[in-house]
Amino acid sequence: MKVLYAIQATGNGHISRAKELIPLLQKHIEVDVLLSGTSADIELGLPVRYRYRGLSFVFGKNGGIAIWKTILRMNFWKFLRDVRRLPLRQYDFVINDFEPVSAWACQLRKTHCIALSHQYSLLTKAVPKPQKIARFSNFILSYYAPASKGYGFHFKSYNSSIFLPIIKREIKSISPIKKNYFVVYLPAFDDQKIIKALSKIHKTNWVVFSKHAKEKYTFGNIKIKPISTKVFNKKLVNCRGVLCGAGFETPAEALYLKKKLLVIPMKNQYEQQCNAEALKELGVPILYDLKKGDLKAIKSWIKSKKIVKVDYSESPQKVINQIFIDYIKKESKQHIIHEFNTTSP
Repeated sequence: MKVLYAIQATGNGHISRAKELIPLLQKHIEVDVLLSGTSADIELGLPVRYRYRGLSFVFGKNGGIAIWKTILRMNFWKFLRDVRRLPLRQYDFVINDFEPVSAWACQLRKTHCIALSHQYSLLTKAVPKPQKIARFSNFILSYYAPASKGYGFHFKSYNSSIFLPIIKREIKSISPIKKNYFVVYLPAFDDQKIIKALSKIHKTNWVVFSKHAKEKYTFGNIKIKPISTKVFNKKLVNCRGVLCGAGFETPAEALYLKKKLLVIPMKNQYEQQCNAEALKELGVPILYDLKKGDLKAIKSWIKSKKIVKVDYSESPQKVINQIFIDYIKKESKQHIIHEFNTTSP
């Protein structure tokens, strides 16, 4: 059996998840990797068979997606050409982590495509959503990377097709030492806006990881560092708390590590608005900007001793087993079901 694993490289969570899941798949089947997108800060660390520009979002500097820059940088003609040229005949099926080229190639050729992403969970009615109806955003979620079947990841298992977050090995392998600083990761904010806000909160040390900084520097009680996976993981494990966007990977890791968590969902980003609602239900405080009026809430959060308790020890092998059992049942490949039942933990 041969599978194509397609990964969206806009943001780091898709790649982090693939780094954990692909080696588990490779124990049983042959896997080729497709990567599309241009905004990730981490490397996959595995051979990539296909690389495409895809359809990437551009982060702004004021807390949201830069919509016009995103539209201007999208080359739809190249995207359509890549969809038509992607060779799928050699694969039994495609596993897709919110990656549009392979998803639409599967639609065109009627190839079985299995979604495996956080975004897929947001299509479930049971998942918390903002009160304001966002029909266009739901349309994008449904058709950006369509699939014939899917499995989602979320902060809670809202139904049988939604699994708990996959925490990467680097995080699990480090023994935490609580030190006197807070980690900040707000890629949609300009460094100067972050500095302007946090410098007013005295007697508090901040380590800010920046998509915009090329070199590290210090401003008073604030250390600015370029994105580095190794350094970020170490700082995350040892910090007092985390101030970040309402993405999926970083909040999940902060919760797993029992860190205080404060999130600011990106503007014009429906996924993060949904995540904020889910985190709010768990008891995580939410802000919507870094303006002067928000500083009181940040100070209150710093003083708070509240830790949201979760259990994210679930093995990533669980979702791999489920994918194969469901697909193999569909294709009546009973001998491989037997193989998985005897080799999986």
